[in-house]
Amino acid sequence: MPEPIRLAILAGATLSTGLVAGLFFAYACSVMPGLAATDDRTLVGTMQSINRAILNGWFLSVFLGGPLLVAVAVAGYVGDGGAVFGWLVAGLVGHLVTLGVTMRCNVPLNNQLDAAGSVDGITDLAAVRRGFEATWVRWNLVRTVSSVAAFGCLIGALLTR
Repeated sequence: MPEPIRLAILAGATLSTGLVAGLFFAYACSVMPGLAATDDRTLVGTMQSINRAILNGWFLSVFLGGPLLVAVAVAGYVGDGGAVFGWLVAGLVGHLVTLGVTMRCNVPLNNQLDAAGSVDGITDLAAVRRGFEATWVRWNLVRTVSSVAAFGCLIGALLTR
């Protein structure tokens, strides 16, 4: 693969990874702590609304495009070995952890929250909140760390090349 193309793929992978890491970091340090200070109705309703709004082409293209670009970058450096390849593989592992946690932990919790129905029809908002909030926050912290680690690895790859 020609070097300018490898660089463009690596730059795109780094940018998309940074965007996802920043999103999860924002949830960890502002969105969820802010919602923790609200009542049950506000937290449940807000998270239901956010979970529906985030399912859009912009988010999905960055969330899924990042690991895809990292995988393409790994393939582009196969045989060259060296530190760049190592950073890329480590970055891909970080992405895979992020994807796994999101799909196996956060998304099912989001779906469970949505299945509870409209906040106007939920009879025990406190129970719905208890079944969602602490576990979702814990897994979001895991994917925040894994996505920030992936981002750091891709910066390492850029600086090493």
